[in-house]
Amino acid sequence: MRITETFVSLQGEGLRQGMPCMFVRFAGCNLHCAWCDTRYSLNNSQGIEMTPEEVMQAVIASGMRYVCITGGEPLLQKEELVPLIAAMHEAGVAVDIETNGTIPFDEVQEFASVCMDVKCPSSGEMSDLSLLDLLRSADSAKFVIGDEADYLYMVEVLAAHPHLSAPVCITPVFGTDVKWLVETIIAEKLPVRFQLQLHKVVNIP
Repeated sequence: MRITETFVSLQGEGLRQGMPCMFVRFAGCNLHCAWCDTRYSLNNSQGIEMTPEEVMQAVIASGMRYVCITGGEPLLQKEELVPLIAAMHEAGVAVDIETNGTIPFDEVQEFASVCMDVKCPSSGEMSDLSLLDLLRSADSAKFVIGDEADYLYMVEVLAAHPHLSAPVCITPVFGTDVKWLVETIIAEKLPVRFQLQLHKVVNIP
């Protein structure tokens, strides 16, 4: 599998925000979001070739009990990803997988929690909204909001999926004005979790 980088930091977003975490960033992505902040991981030719066993050895050496699989789009390498996270699960390591919501992820849910990043209009891309039906209460949906059109799109998507059991996280595009978004969430009493990207706020990887 092609891995862009591995490193230990704090989880900056999602349901485990603030927790010490080892990140395994897969190389290659099938989307090119306008506000992507990891463009260095978009190309599959970037990074280094590692076997699932080598990645697992790095996890064990780190001493971390929580791993976030991110990208790029890790599900593009699902054939090698599944045995990797199965080994992590067997070892008692909690695993989150961040995905752009374009590839079915039911094969990985036995071993990991899934965070589906639902692409909003400002990203210039689109997720497969039917995949929201696969999310469980142990998973999460994330909307990165860049402007009012993104917010209205999110409201529309949530209204169309009233039985969504996964928690919903809202993250503003970093550096944009958040006051209006916070005020709107409060005024409309949305059942969502507002989050800033913690790792950027405290300036860590």
